[in-house]
Amino acid sequence: MAGSEPKLIFPGLAGFYAKTSDLWYPMIRIALGAILFMHGWGKWNAGMARIGGAFATNYGLPSVLSYPALFLETVGAVCLLVGLFTRFFAAAIAIELLIAMMAAHWAKGFSVGAGGYEYVLFLGIVTFAVALRGGGPYSVDRLIGKEL
Repeated sequence: MAGSEPKLIFPGLAGFYAKTSDLWYPMIRIALGAILFMHGWGKWNAGMARIGGAFATNYGLPSVLSYPALFLETVGAVCLLVGLFTRFFAAAIAIELLIAMMAAHWAKGFSVGAGGYEYVLFLGIVTFAVALRGGGPYSVDRLIGKEL
């Protein structure tokens, strides 16, 4: 029957699932923010912000693009993590990831093991989905009652 829920093999879990069903989205948003932050923090610690944006020029992009990328992958990632200005930062990061995919990863093929676009594509799709959904429950956006 269309629209009906499947029966649980272990019906005793129904209460647990009901109590935790709204946690899936913040878990994804928080994990995404943490992962992106670690990418940005790694670039920061490697001195990329101080040496003219080598990670951009390595791929034929102007070094000036390193600074917004670094900002998005640190400040923007923290904002995703806490759910502040979520739609704006998620959309901006999705665009950044699209640029990174095309400039740095596309020519290497699909496989992430070969430096390909597999992982960047996945992060970009998830980030775009977060941009569409917004901060969701358990976000600063929800706490202040405003979203972009």
